[in-house]
Parts: sequence; C-alpha cells; structure tokens
Amino acid sequence: MAQTDIPVQKELKIEAANKIDDTKKPQQGTALKIPSVVDNPETNIDMTNRNPVKMIDDRELVQAGYGMKIDPKAGPREPKEGSKQHFADMYLGDVKSNGKFVGIVCRDHEFVDGDRVKIYMNDRVIDPNILLTGSFKGVNIDLEEGFNRIDFEALNVGSSPPNTAQVDVYDDQGQLIYSNKWLLSTGSKATLIITKE
Repeated sequence: MAQTDIPVQKELKIEAANKIDDTKKPQQGTALKIPSVVDNPETNIDMTNRNPVKMIDDRELVQAGYGMKIDPKAGPREPKEGSKQHFADMYLGDVKSNGKFVGIVCRDHEFVDGDRVKIYMNDRVIDPNILLTGSFKGVNIDLEEGFNRIDFEALNVGSSPPNTAQVDVYDDQGQLIYSNKWLLSTGSKATLIITKE
C-alpha cells in the first residue's frame, strides 16, 4: 500500500479570553509601595498653572549673540553696478609643476548662460575672450622659472549672475594636478599661482 498525505481536519474552538478577576485583592509586595493616583481623589493636577523647571535665574540670561564681535570683512559687500551681489577677487591657491607647460581648461559648472573670461599669465594676455560652455575649453601655457601668476578675469556675468566656472590644470604629462571653482562679478579676478622650480 502506498502512503498518502491526507490532511486531518481539526475543529476550531472560539472561546472567551482569559478573564481578569476585578474583585480579587492584589498581592501585597514588601519591597515597593507606590501611592495610587486613581484611588486618591485628593490629588489635584492643574494643567493651566505652568511652573517650568529653571536651570538658571532669568536675570543671568542674555540675548543670543550678545558680546559677539563680527569681522567686517565677513559681512555683505556693496554690489557693483548692474548686479545684486558683489563677488570679489578670489585666490584659488597655488600648485607646483616642473613641466615645460601646463594645460588650463575651464567650463561653466552651473547654468550655461554666456559667461566669458580673459586669461592672463604674469599680466600678459594669453586668451582675450573665452566663452564658457558646458564642455571644457582652454589653453596650454609655457611655464617660466619661479612664480607664474595666472589670472582669470570675468568679462561678464552672463544671464544668470555671477560668473561661474570650474578650472582644471594638467601638467605636461596629462595628469590632473589642480581643480577648483569660482564665483566672480564682472571685472573681478580669480588668481592661481603655479610654481616651477
């Protein structure tokens, strides 16, 4: 004879849940006795009269920022003509490169709105007018011994101020050696120092 799995049916019993006897006295404990708020009707809790806990006397409290000294350079600057906010000159930092030249590329890293820049090296114009687009554009610059000051002058702020750009610097081997971003008003400059030893 073959064995078969025949399910066995069991009858489902629905009964009342375990009842709690309300008349039964609770067991008396010896370790802890907590007064009952329910059994003691004299307890009066008034929620309208607030008496907050105070950690310090009100006379010792001071206004937030009391005695704070603000650096005048950190505040808002006067806007230049035609713009709502002024973005001053920026120092982008310095980098070392011993190659014959560097490749400098820049692009508009935010909304492409017609930003244009002029590139100088040691106060000589390298490129008089670069239109910043979504893709990188740039120039190769021959390095001189010592300090090479690269200035990016914002010629405009485009249709969405300020003049925004990402600049990357590559050595003569094609390796990325520097990357940064700027926010400039028209006429402001971003300066990068490249040192050749």
